[in-house]
Amino acid sequence: MAKLNFGGVEENVVTRDEFPLSKAQEVLKNETVAVLGYGVQGPGQSLNLRDNGINVIVGQRENSKSWDKAVEDGWVPGKTLFNLEEAAERATIIQYLLSDAGQIAQWEMVKSKLTAGKALYFSHGFGVTFNEKTGIVPPKDVDVILVAPKGSGTSLRRLFVAGKGLNSSYAIFQDATGKAHDRVVALGIAVGSGYLFETDFEKEVYSDLTGERGVLMGALAGIFEAQYNVLRKNGHSPSESFNETVEELTQSLMPLVAENGMDWMYANTSTTAQRGALDWRHKFRDNLEPLFEELYDSVKSGREAEVVIEANKQEDYRVKLDEELKEIRESELWQAGRQVRKLRPENS
Repeated sequence: MAKLNFGGVEENVVTRDEFPLSKAQEVLKNETVAVLGYGVQGPGQSLNLRDNGINVIVGQRENSKSWDKAVEDGWVPGKTLFNLEEAAERATIIQYLLSDAGQIAQWEMVKSKLTAGKALYFSHGFGVTFNEKTGIVPPKDVDVILVAPKGSGTSLRRLFVAGKGLNSSYAIFQDATGKAHDRVVALGIAVGSGYLFETDFEKEVYSDLTGERGVLMGALAGIFEAQYNVLRKNGHSPSESFNETVEELTQSLMPLVAENGMDWMYANTSTTAQRGALDWRHKFRDNLEPLFEELYDSVKSGREAEVVIEANKQEDYRVKLDEELKEIRESELWQAGRQVRKLRPENS
């Protein structure tokens, strides 16, 4: 295990150099990995495991769109594709990749399949951390582990196919067999992680829920809408407003930040942009930090978990979700985006 030092703060990380795929294959050679769920993370993780030579099967609800998608991806009913119950029965490692609501609904069945020595794998700490609300309390005689790729299953798969990797966190909640560490790291490498950094179930879910509601999705969408609306109110066209708000960020600047860091990106823009960005950075930080504190407190208290669980219990949840997404999709901001994307050179 390597260590990274961030100004005196050390972190444990595992790279593919010190734990190569061949070692992961050796650790997992006698395991049967069942990926339960074929929605957000299931396809990417299971396909990467399969391509990396791991004995993997998929469990999914029959007669569903996800079942049909699994068949299209080459999983064979009765051989590598089973219903949830049979896949869990056959597994020595159950990758529990159903939605949080799905995990709650299927927990009693899965729990009944967790015989001594098996491993229960998550990619999100939600179910275990908020067990008072979810009811997910694993038996004491199984390993309970986590690998959480820092991105969507689609990104995990695309980067894998391109010969790259997506960084992931890993955690051990329970080591009943003495093999939990090797199991979790081997799985992390085999699903396509670039490198693995250590965390725990609680920290994973707190950071994940904060990130989703904050910079990664909620705050980002809100900032886009706020700047676009101000530009439009001041007479700028939809095309100009969208390009200055979204297109330049996603197509030009963020790739540079990803490659070289924010300071490099600042250093390679005009002096006018540099001065303004450096000055206004402090104002945005100071005004937004209290909002992020409020968000983190809501996550840590379990309030966000309650909201999610209660929302998913509603019979009309999907209908209401579609209405909310339709509102975003049909807004002028994202209508403009649809037109701008069509004009990109690769689409013309």
